[in-house]
Amino acid sequence: MPRLLVESAETTGLVMALVMVAGALGWCMTISRLPQAITPALLATIREPLAFLLVCNLILLLVGCFMETLAALLLLIPILVPAANGFGIDPIQFGLIVIFNLILGTIHPPIGVVLFVTSRIAGISYETMSRAILPWLVPLLVVLALITLWPPLTLFLPNLLFPAR
Repeated sequence: MPRLLVESAETTGLVMALVMVAGALGWCMTISRLPQAITPALLATIREPLAFLLVCNLILLLVGCFMETLAALLLLIPILVPAANGFGIDPIQFGLIVIFNLILGTIHPPIGVVLFVTSRIAGISYETMSRAILPWLVPLLVVLALITLWPPLTLFLPNLLFPAR
């Protein structure tokens, strides 16, 4: 029992350190107004909704690797949702894309927070866990491409249940 308590404390400390760093990164980005500076430049150069979604996918995957999901949502949603609405992207589809990207980022090397925790729990190195997760990322990236490129996949059920929306 004492050994389990020590291991749990070490794992919790590791997770809290990662969350603390992600929070500090989010705070620095908010204070520097980095997203507010990048987004207008991004929107000025992008003319097509599909190009916007692809750029959002890249940004969200990158942010998901380094930041805790809630901090990333609080930071990016107020910026990206109005832009997505401006491009005529359905809010349900965009919400699913955002969440899928950020969660995928948590298991994506090089910094995926979930990889740190699972490697610690499994008692294997982070590098071994990163190599082991790579084959599983392929189908997840295929699903991400499908929900990005084919809106009926994400909108079929909401349109069926709420036809007047």
